[in-house]
Amino acid sequence: MNKMLLKSMTVFFALTALLFLNEGVSAQRKEARGKKYTKAQVERVVNRVEERVDNFVKHYDKSLDRSSLNGTEREDWLMKRAKDLESATDELRREFDRNDDWFENKAEVRRCLNIASDIDKNMKNRRYSRDTENIWVRVRYELNTLADIYNLPKVGSAAY
Repeated sequence: MNKMLLKSMTVFFALTALLFLNEGVSAQRKEARGKKYTKAQVERVVNRVEERVDNFVKHYDKSLDRSSLNGTEREDWLMKRAKDLESATDELRREFDRNDDWFENKAEVRRCLNIASDIDKNMKNRRYSRDTENIWVRVRYELNTLADIYNLPKVGSAAY
Protein backbone atom coordinates (compact mmCIF):
# COMPACT_ATOMS: atom_id res chain seq x y z
CA MET A 1 0.00 0.00 0.00
CA ASN A 2 2.83 2.43 0.88
CA LYS A 3 4.59 1.71 -2.43
CA MET A 4 1.42 2.42 -4.38
CA LEU A 5 0.82 5.66 -2.47
CA LEU A 6 4.43 6.70 -3.05
CA LYS A 7 4.14 5.97 -6.80
CA SER A 8 0.86 7.91 -7.01
CA MET A 9 2.36 10.91 -5.25
CA THR A 10 5.44 10.76 -7.47
CA VAL A 11 3.28 10.73 -10.60
CA PHE A 12 1.16 13.58 -9.21
CA PHE A 13 4.18 15.75 -8.45
CA ALA A 14 5.78 14.93 -11.82
CA LEU A 15 2.61 15.98 -13.65
CA THR A 16 2.34 19.11 -11.54
CA ALA A 17 5.96 20.00 -12.32
CA LEU A 18 5.34 19.47 -16.05
CA LEU A 19 2.29 21.69 -15.88
CA PHE A 20 4.28 24.51 -14.27
CA LEU A 21 7.16 24.09 -16.73
CA ASN A 22 4.70 24.27 -19.62
CA GLU A 23 3.21 27.48 -18.16
CA GLY A 24 6.71 29.02 -18.07
CA VAL A 25 7.40 28.16 -21.70
CA SER A 26 4.05 29.49 -22.90
CA ALA A 27 4.60 32.71 -20.95
CA GLN A 28 7.71 33.36 -23.03
CA ARG A 29 5.61 33.47 -26.20
CA LYS A 30 2.65 35.80 -26.35
CA GLU A 31 0.00 35.60 -28.97
CA ALA A 32 -0.94 38.67 -30.95
CA ARG A 33 -3.32 38.67 -33.91
CA GLY A 34 -3.11 34.89 -34.13
CA LYS A 35 0.70 34.77 -34.21
CA LYS A 36 3.02 33.98 -31.32
CA TYR A 37 6.05 36.17 -30.71
CA THR A 38 9.04 35.71 -28.45
CA LYS A 39 10.67 38.62 -26.70
CA ALA A 40 13.70 38.23 -28.99
CA GLN A 41 11.52 38.58 -32.10
CA VAL A 42 9.83 41.70 -30.78
CA GLU A 43 13.18 43.09 -29.66
CA ARG A 44 14.48 42.94 -33.24
CA VAL A 45 11.54 45.07 -34.38
CA VAL A 46 12.03 47.53 -31.51
CA ASN A 47 15.72 47.84 -32.47
CA ARG A 48 14.84 48.57 -36.10
CA VAL A 49 12.24 51.15 -35.07
CA GLU A 50 14.71 52.94 -32.82
CA GLU A 51 17.47 53.00 -35.45
CA ARG A 52 15.17 54.12 -38.24
CA VAL A 53 13.55 56.86 -36.18
CA ASP A 54 16.97 58.26 -35.25
CA ASN A 55 17.92 58.31 -38.93
CA PHE A 56 14.59 59.85 -39.92
CA VAL A 57 14.90 62.73 -37.42
CA LYS A 58 18.25 63.78 -38.93
CA HIS A 59 16.91 63.77 -42.49
CA TYR A 60 13.59 65.35 -41.50
CA ASP A 61 15.36 68.27 -39.83
CA LYS A 62 17.36 68.96 -42.99
CA SER A 63 14.27 68.62 -45.18
CA LEU A 64 12.30 71.03 -43.01
CA ASP A 65 15.17 73.53 -43.20
CA ARG A 66 14.99 73.37 -47.02
CA SER A 67 11.20 73.66 -47.12
CA SER A 68 8.87 76.66 -47.19
CA LEU A 69 8.22 75.93 -43.51
CA ASN A 70 11.76 76.94 -42.57
CA GLY A 71 11.74 79.48 -39.75
CA THR A 72 8.03 79.08 -38.99
CA GLU A 73 6.24 77.92 -35.87
CA ARG A 74 4.93 74.98 -37.88
CA GLU A 75 8.51 73.85 -38.56
CA ASP A 76 9.28 74.10 -34.85
CA TRP A 77 6.19 72.07 -33.95
CA LEU A 78 6.95 69.39 -36.54
CA MET A 79 10.55 69.11 -35.39
CA LYS A 80 9.36 68.88 -31.79
CA ARG A 81 7.06 65.99 -32.78
CA ALA A 82 9.96 64.23 -34.53
CA LYS A 83 12.09 64.61 -31.41
CA ASP A 84 9.12 63.44 -29.30
CA LEU A 85 9.02 60.30 -31.46
CA GLU A 86 12.73 59.81 -30.97
CA SER A 87 12.30 60.18 -27.18
CA ALA A 88 9.31 57.84 -27.20
CA THR A 89 11.25 55.13 -29.03
CA ASP A 90 14.14 55.56 -26.59
CA GLU A 91 11.66 55.16 -23.72
CA LEU A 92 10.19 52.09 -25.41
CA ARG A 93 13.68 50.60 -25.64
CA ARG A 94 14.41 51.28 -21.94
CA GLU A 95 11.09 49.85 -20.77
CA PHE A 96 11.35 46.89 -23.11
CA ASP A 97 14.77 46.01 -21.68
CA ARG A 98 13.48 46.45 -18.13
CA ASN A 99 10.38 44.23 -18.46
CA ASP A 100 10.45 40.45 -18.61
CA ASP A 101 7.17 40.32 -20.53
CA TRP A 102 7.32 42.22 -23.82
CA PHE A 103 3.55 42.73 -23.89
CA GLU A 104 3.85 45.09 -20.89
CA ASN A 105 5.13 47.78 -23.26
CA LYS A 106 1.84 48.31 -25.04
CA ALA A 107 1.44 51.85 -23.64
CA GLU A 108 4.88 52.89 -24.91
CA VAL A 109 4.13 51.46 -28.35
CA ARG A 110 0.77 53.29 -28.42
CA ARG A 111 2.56 56.56 -27.59
CA CYS A 112 5.02 56.03 -30.47
CA LEU A 113 2.16 55.30 -32.88
CA ASN A 114 0.25 58.37 -31.72
CA ILE A 115 3.20 60.70 -32.30
CA ALA A 116 4.05 59.02 -35.60
CA SER A 117 0.48 59.62 -36.79
CA ASP A 118 1.01 63.40 -36.42
CA ILE A 119 4.18 63.19 -38.48
CA ASP A 120 2.53 60.89 -41.02
CA LYS A 121 -0.19 63.48 -41.74
CA ASN A 122 2.49 66.04 -42.52
CA MET A 123 4.49 63.58 -44.63
CA LYS A 124 1.39 62.88 -46.74
CA ASN A 125 0.55 66.57 -47.20
CA ARG A 126 3.99 67.92 -48.10
CA ARG A 127 6.89 66.97 -50.35
CA TYR A 128 10.29 66.33 -48.84
CA SER A 129 13.52 64.90 -50.18
CA ARG A 130 13.35 61.40 -51.63
CA ASP A 131 15.64 60.15 -48.84
CA THR A 132 13.43 61.60 -46.12
CA GLU A 133 10.28 60.15 -47.67
CA ASN A 134 11.89 56.72 -48.17
CA ILE A 135 13.15 56.65 -44.61
CA TRP A 136 9.67 57.60 -43.37
CA VAL A 137 8.15 54.72 -45.35
CA ARG A 138 10.52 52.34 -43.53
CA VAL A 139 9.78 53.91 -40.12
CA ARG A 140 6.05 53.67 -40.72
CA TYR A 141 6.40 50.04 -41.84
CA GLU A 142 8.30 49.06 -38.68
CA LEU A 143 5.89 50.98 -36.45
CA ASN A 144 2.97 49.25 -38.16
CA THR A 145 4.69 45.92 -37.53
CA LEU A 146 4.76 46.85 -33.83
CA ALA A 147 1.10 47.87 -34.07
CA ASP A 148 0.28 44.41 -35.42
CA ILE A 149 2.31 42.69 -32.73
CA TYR A 150 0.64 44.68 -29.93
CA ASN A 151 -2.86 44.55 -31.45
CA LEU A 152 -2.99 48.33 -31.92
CA PRO A 153 -4.26 50.52 -34.79
CA LYS A 154 -1.64 51.39 -37.39
CA VAL A 155 0.05 54.74 -37.95
CA GLY A 156 -2.41 57.23 -39.41
CA SER A 157 -5.46 55.43 -38.08
CA ALA A 158 -8.41 57.52 -36.95
CA ALA A 159 -7.78 56.09 -33.47
CA TYR A 160 -4.92 58.57 -32.97
